[in-house]
Amino acid sequence: MRQDDGVLPRWTVTRWLVECAGVVPAEIRPSLVQGLYGSLPIFLGGVFNTILVSSIVALRIPTPPFLIWAALEIGLAALRLPLLVKGSRAAQSGKRAHIDLYILAAVCWAGSVGYGCFITLLSGDWLAATLVMLSAAAMTGGVAFRNFSAPRLVMVMITLSLGPCAIAGVMSRELIMFATALQIPMYIYAMTHAAYRLNAMLVQTMRSERENGRRARQDTLTGLLNRAGLEDVITRRTDGTNSGATLFYIDLDGFKAINDTLGHAAGDQLLVKVSQLMRQVTPATDVVARIGGDEFIVFADQMNPDEACQTAQRLIDTLSCTPFLLNNTNVTVAASVGISIRSGAPCDLSALMLEADRALYDAKLTGRSRAVLATVA
Repeated sequence: MRQDDGVLPRWTVTRWLVECAGVVPAEIRPSLVQGLYGSLPIFLGGVFNTILVSSIVALRIPTPPFLIWAALEIGLAALRLPLLVKGSRAAQSGKRAHIDLYILAAVCWAGSVGYGCFITLLSGDWLAATLVMLSAAAMTGGVAFRNFSAPRLVMVMITLSLGPCAIAGVMSRELIMFATALQIPMYIYAMTHAAYRLNAMLVQTMRSERENGRRARQDTLTGLLNRAGLEDVITRRTDGTNSGATLFYIDLDGFKAINDTLGHAAGDQLLVKVSQLMRQVTPATDVVARIGGDEFIVFADQMNPDEACQTAQRLIDTLSCTPFLLNNTNVTVAASVGISIRSGAPCDLSALMLEADRALYDAKLTGRSRAVLATVA
């Protein structure tokens, strides 16, 4: 399980409630669910509103149904607030959040509001009924725009809170309430539709942000990391550690001649094929990047000098022995490699690359198609 998956619900019913329309990438789902924790001021405003209204109505009509409603609102608020605060903190820190209980408590709160609307409308106290229905309508606006990352949850909450109003309106046998009962389903539909539209916009925005971030860190031709992506991965990989590292700075020998002879399109094909080969022959734990032109970086765990030189030579031999079909012509390409090793010190990518670049220059200067080891720190 990924660290941020701790925010995702586990129960069948709560998973159903937070599912969105269409296909949502797995990496986006945790962010969408985390958005349910929303804004604390909006949450407090809704809770204060329903507690205040239920308490006023209970004082005005001090019968068991209304006293139960006021107690429900207070009890649910006492449950939901800690779940909100603790869950929000847990989600931000990557820990397991009690999202299932939080979602279920939100649904119960909506049901409590609907219960209050129902009993108030049937009480015949139209002043109290007006206050309760206005409060419920205001609450549903907050529900829609606070929880639109889960539009199905919005639909359920609004239906639970306003649906009983329509039922009670019909049961009241008051003509004006019949009109209200007819409008409520349309209102529920409109708010739910708005939540789905907002959700679609949110998902598309998140997709675009991730795609832009990917493009900013990835070489568009080969799919390897670029310099920015390499720095980002290495920073996260070595954060707070002094485990050391080995960097191979690779430059293709004879690439310009192939480019000039077969054309730039063939040169691009060669770069793609070389990138694929590098991915195949390097361990999955190594980081492979193209930093421009025909220059590549392989970032690996710390090796001793002999092991690093042997690794570089295997890469050189593999490249030189592999034919690449370009424009119906088999071509081979060699490589020169500069190696830099850091041990027991924080990783400085710029320093490693500078050392490896100098070693690469020496490799080119002394005959190409060879590996040269820079100083070992």
